[in-house]
Amino acid sequence: MDASGKIAMDSNNSGGPVSRTIDRASAGAHSAIDKVSGAAHPALDRVASGAHRAVDTVASATTQSAQSLGVKREQLRNAGTRAAEQCRGYVRANPATSVGIALAAGFLLSRLLRSR
Repeated sequence: MDASGKIAMDSNNSGGPVSRTIDRASAGAHSAIDKVSGAAHPALDRVASGAHRAVDTVASATTQSAQSLGVKREQLRNAGTRAAEQCRGYVRANPATSVGIALAAGFLLSRLLRSR
């Protein structure tokens, strides 16, 4: 066999009909392999390109989601801080009412938890 995978003919070989048939079959097989390989490369390239685009799309969407979640987390944190400040202000302005509300809430919670 030579480097291309074809059977090399000896100069002494007369190249009989069997040898020529084998050479034609081998050449046909190599040709078929080359055609299939040539057809497969564009298909594989398209699949790889599509996979790369899909990964890029998912990465972009994930990045945008992470940024959006970061903004929402900060907004919720600020809302919680504002609510706590408003509660403190209300308790300072209305201490007697705040104690009454706390007693009523405690009573209701004890009733709810006791019935279970």
